[in-house]
Amino acid sequence: MTETWITIGIYVAGLVAIGIVTGRSSKSVADITVGGRKMGAWLSALSYGTAYFSAVMFVGYAGTTGYGFGLWGVLVGLGNAAFGAMLAWLFLARRTREISARLGLHTMPELFEKFYGSRAMKLFSCIVIFIFLIPYSASVYMGLGNIAEVLLGIPPTMFMVLIAALAGFLLFFGGYLVQARADFVQGLIMMVGVALLIGYIVFAKNVGGFAGIADYAKIHTQLGLTPRNSTGWWGLISLIFMTSFGTWGLPHMVQKYFGIKDNDQAKRGIWISTIFCTLIAGGGYFIGSLCHKFFTSEEFAALQADRGAKFKDFIVPMMLVKAEIPAILMGVVFVLLMAASVTTLSAIILTACSTLVKDFIGTLKPNIPDKKLSMGIKLLCLAFAAMSFFVANAEKSPILDMMGYSWGAISGSFMAPYVFSLYYKKANKAGAWAGILSGLSVALVPAVCKVISMPIFYADPTLVPAMVTKLMGQSPQFMVIATCCSMAMCFLVNVLTKNKLKPAAVEAEKQAA
Repeated sequence: MTETWITIGIYVAGLVAIGIVTGRSSKSVADITVGGRKMGAWLSALSYGTAYFSAVMFVGYAGTTGYGFGLWGVLVGLGNAAFGAMLAWLFLARRTREISARLGLHTMPELFEKFYGSRAMKLFSCIVIFIFLIPYSASVYMGLGNIAEVLLGIPPTMFMVLIAALAGFLLFFGGYLVQARADFVQGLIMMVGVALLIGYIVFAKNVGGFAGIADYAKIHTQLGLTPRNSTGWWGLISLIFMTSFGTWGLPHMVQKYFGIKDNDQAKRGIWISTIFCTLIAGGGYFIGSLCHKFFTSEEFAALQADRGAKFKDFIVPMMLVKAEIPAILMGVVFVLLMAASVTTLSAIILTACSTLVKDFIGTLKPNIPDKKLSMGIKLLCLAFAAMSFFVANAEKSPILDMMGYSWGAISGSFMAPYVFSLYYKKANKAGAWAGILSGLSVALVPAVCKVISMPIFYADPTLVPAMVTKLMGQSPQFMVIATCCSMAMCFLVNVLTKNKLKPAAVEAEKQAA
């Protein structure tokens, strides 16, 4: 155990050093939000990848898909690499970089305002982003807290405090610039850690090497590889869609494109991000897919009886305990999960706070000096980290549900108007509003059910209606429906109003001129 704590201590000290040294050159709002648009391919791609995956993926998603789908769960990781990384960078990175540089954009709400000529859209998107990034950041805390409780035997709150402090420190000392350089180091840690962990898990006695995996696959084939949950293939496809295409509309992911230096760096970033995501996501979900080699049906039942609705969040941590990982590797694994969590949390907090301060407050009260805006963003980052920490401690929902509420509401609302601004020159304000409001309305169904059920749940969980409970757990499915509705409504209203309203691109080009 001593080796584990020493490894963690070295990691924390390294992050502090990066924050202090790099933070000296980060002064303006542009430095804090987009890194001065000076990011090369490696910094941008690894910053994107590390923001993509946190302990939520390794703990919540890997355990849930492994339990429900066995080896088929690996498809989620491969989908993340193919659609969430390669396809996203191929279709979005270069165009986003160009339009953000041409219009002087720092955030997604600014893009909506300047492209669609709507101040109201900018303010509305700020509110939605800030509110729904809170449960996302809370899920990151919860993921690492579960790991700390099982692997280190300490109260989860202790490590949640450490993660909050590290993320707040990096952001306060320099925002995006510090974050990107810290992400580069943490991305390397994640790649080494996942590679080592895969090797150890595959050859653990519970798995039995490649021969054991081959036997495991034969058993699943004989069973028809039937998913073990009630949502079946629709559930698996929805999860692949949400965790892959969901990143296309998340502001903290889109903002990574804003800071890319030039188009050549954007092209290189395609392959760097794809390779990184294949290893991290593919490896993470592969580890989770082997959970049935570590637990019997009776052991799963006992875990569920002990942990309740959140039992799937503890499958991967318990797997690592059963694998009897050496202390030094345990330290590397924990640093891997800390790195994944700190990077994601930093990206979420920076996006939420920069949009609220720069886009919301800055719009309502213009002419605020750049220094005051910068300090306001930094101070709000500290407050947001504390706020999401308290939500994580109070909330009893599974990690996947918490993250699903956020991804569904934000990406389901904003992916359509964002993609249309890049590829559809005839896009207009009416179409964008139609896409945002329709997507948000559909995506809110599971979250509203959750809010309605909370008073009843804490009084007596058995009194919550079955339909409400079912809808609460279907955030991936509703995210898919929300995105499709948003895209369809955005296009339909654009077509119906094309002769009545000027294309937004015309107004955007006027502003850029």
